[in-house]
Amino acid sequence: MKRTTSSDGRPSGRRGELRVVGTTVAHEVEQLLERLARSMGRRRPRVLQVGARISVSDRNEQHWRTLVRKRFGPRTRFIGIDLAAGDNVDSVLDICSPPRTLVSVLGSEPFDLVICCHVLEHTRSPMRAARNIESLLRPGGLAFVATPWSQAFHAAPDDYWRFSVRGLGVMFARLEILSAFYSGGDVGLDAAYRVERDGAPDLEARAGAVEQGLFQIVLDHEDNRDVLSRQATERLPVSRTYLPTLFVNIVGQRRS
Repeated sequence: MKRTTSSDGRPSGRRGELRVVGTTVAHEVEQLLERLARSMGRRRPRVLQVGARISVSDRNEQHWRTLVRKRFGPRTRFIGIDLAAGDNVDSVLDICSPPRTLVSVLGSEPFDLVICCHVLEHTRSPMRAARNIESLLRPGGLAFVATPWSQAFHAAPDDYWRFSVRGLGVMFARLEILSAFYSGGDVGLDAAYRVERDGAPDLEARAGAVEQGLFQIVLDHEDNRDVLSRQATERLPVSRTYLPTLFVNIVGQRRS
């Protein structure tokens, strides 16, 4: 395996080589919007954000409505849905609703881009949510999905699931995964990386050995016991000292 910190995504080295490519979330989002622009031509995109409500805890999140309208103009058709009313929410709607309910609220016109960031872990039926997102896309439409691989429990309104990149690939079976990357969760941190082969995400199980080595932080026995024993009395922020926050992100395109 060859490591590199280039962020342009272009393959280098011999063909078939598994590579770890350094990047940033901002760069990956810009690449997504550029891909969307190429597919749209002169037409303005229709964009849906699932889980659009803005809260204090979102200070490190992208403001997608602003990003999209800055790129495509203020008349871009952007709809934000959430389980509760609030800033940036156009319609109160559950992405796990029956398809007929989604159509009654959102209309029958398909979307060019669906954004679903940090939502699936809070849904009771993430597979149903994935099916609905796929169905809301036009053929060739794009989806950007971000979920936690490791993160402290956070009930909003509840917290059920964690996902791997290959798990998202299984869930979103009707999408071709165009890009996949991992990102951190600290405020102000914009570091990310991709594991890829020949410039494309490697979703085969053999890439798991590489990812395991990149993810895993193993404390020796004494340090492990010390952290856990102190947690009971000092209420240490285990999510920071013991469980790093790591997100998985995919860009998928609905197959024709």
